[in-house]
Amino acid sequence: MQKAIDRVDWEKVELLPVVVQDNANNEVLMMAYMNKEALELSLSTKTAHYFSRSKGRIWKKGESSGHTQSIHSFSLDCDNDTLLIKVTQKGVACHTGRRSCFFTQLESGEANSEITVNTDAMYGVIDTLYHTIQKRKNADPKTSWTAKLIQKGENTILKKIVEEAGEFSFAYKDDDTHEMIYEAADLTYHVLVALAVKNISPDRIKQELARRFEISGIAEKNAREK
Repeated sequence: MQKAIDRVDWEKVELLPVVVQDNANNEVLMMAYMNKEALELSLSTKTAHYFSRSKGRIWKKGESSGHTQSIHSFSLDCDNDTLLIKVTQKGVACHTGRRSCFFTQLESGEANSEITVNTDAMYGVIDTLYHTIQKRKNADPKTSWTAKLIQKGENTILKKIVEEAGEFSFAYKDDDTHEMIYEAADLTYHVLVALAVKNISPDRIKQELARRFEISGIAEKNAREK
């Protein structure tokens, strides 16, 4: 296995681009990245593992949705810096619920395939909202508030975060449960917009919160203040 991993020109690529193709009909399903550990896991388990740049960690394809990929073959390109894998796709490859991630026509912007699986319940409302914000980055600002907000730039985004945090604080001070929930939702949305602009997945926030479970809150705060 190590010999296979070493065939990759890791001096040229820190993350290995991976083209994923359906083993039955050669349809291109998605494109992702692997580091050495993800490639090792994929080789040993014959199940696709990738490195997510937005999540900052290795992830098993389908770990949330159950839409896993069983690998039939690994093919390295002539420059030893790109990998093609052929897989049997369980469910769909794309988080939007489409069979393939390549469904948008470049010139028209129209989708050329239908959503076949509702993935909202699989990923949860926060992840679904984050992916929706990412999709709206390139939408028409005349019809999308998210696109309009992003177009206005970071000062406007940060101003909205501060504004929503203030409104939440006032609702808390007034002991208004309904308003606290409403303003917390607004605050969460605008924070997710800021994260999406920087391509930081909410998964990384979850990782940080999980890390903090391992130490007491006081110890964690003291460590940050040193």
